Amino acid sequence: MNNLDYILSAKSIREQTKKVYELCKNGKTHFKLNEDKLDDVSDFVIEVINKNYPDHKIPFHSRWGHFKVGGINRVERLDEKFDDKIELAKAKLDLAIVSVLLDAGAGMKWRYQEKSGKEFSKSEGLAIASFDMFMEGKFSSAHKIEADGNGLTQINAQAIKEGFQVNENNPLIGIDGRVSLLNKLGELVINNSSFKNNRPGDILDILTQKYGNQIKAEDVLKAVLFNFGSIWPGRIELDGVNLGDVWKYEPLNGELIPFHKLSSWLSYSLLEPLMDAGIDIIDLNSMTGLPEYRNGGLLIDKGLIELRNDEDKNISHLPDSELIIEWRSLTVQLLDQIAENVRKKLNKSQDEFPLVKVLEGGTWWAGRYAAKELREDGGPPLNLDSDGTVF
Repeated sequence: MNNLDYILSAKSIREQTKKVYELCKNGKTHFKLNEDKLDDVSDFVIEVINKNYPDHKIPFHSRWGHFKVGGINRVERLDEKFDDKIELAKAKLDLAIVSVLLDAGAGMKWRYQEKSGKEFSKSEGLAIASFDMFMEGKFSSAHKIEADGNGLTQINAQAIKEGFQVNENNPLIGIDGRVSLLNKLGELVINNSSFKNNRPGDILDILTQKYGNQIKAEDVLKAVLFNFGSIWPGRIELDGVNLGDVWKYEPLNGELIPFHKLSSWLSYSLLEPLMDAGIDIIDLNSMTGLPEYRNGGLLIDKGLIELRNDEDKNISHLPDSELIIEWRSLTVQLLDQIAENVRKKLNKSQDEFPLVKVLEGGTWWAGRYAAKELREDGGPPLNLDSDGTVF
């Protein structure tokens, strides 16, 4: 099952992670599954949904929610700069792509002080810092409100340190990994003739030329994986293509387990700008949940899964370790089950309450709340040794 088209698909994420899930059910992984806790976790997620969105009008889980934290709709500042809806959509695509690539774990100490006087950390802080840099034209060679190849290739560690207010007392982890992603993105849009204006936002034209004005969500992911895949650190290649967030899992005879977390997060974040451009996005539930430490942390912190060896909590784990591959696989599978359970309890259909809304309304925030209850810094339940391109 290791052909390229399959591995670079949402279907492969579900199917391959299910194999690991079955191993777990049979007692052959580092985790024990406590299925009797599924109801309790689903109830906790509903509690969070009702707190965050009492009217159940939930936006998609994407970068766009982070640009509106603290009761400030910063996106309005971007909207005001464009009269043409296609140009605005392309600018929003530029922003979403750059901001998501800058959105890996920030570490527990980093903070961003906004001009409003408000201070933000973690994903929200990273979002606002990247938004401010974007609005200042820092990703554009012409200092415009856009991102272009030359602007992105010129980004260096110092630019990120300045834009993200990094200093000895305000450290940000994974700076070099973030810079590398932006530089590689710049090279890609310059060298790939499909990006006719040398801008990441040209993905709009690539998609509409192939699919017209009605696009399946999974095809957005496929376009992201095929068009942006070369920017990820070189790990595993298939047919000369860098697979990115895909890992060999020895207990399944070295089968490839794909997660495509940042690519999926990016794809979710492209949906709203694409819809703003007049595109109809269909089949939202074909996409998977995100196997990152908030969703995965929820499962551990609420006891839906538990480590067989408690000592594993004290060890630092690399992304290619069996334990992390198992944790992330269980996260993908159990998010589907939680979403289904939440819909039943709320008497909602899949179309009314797609997974992308369950993630935004509940599981991601539930993971954050659960972490804060158990650990003062609100960090993940496992020690992750990440390079800034996985979590």
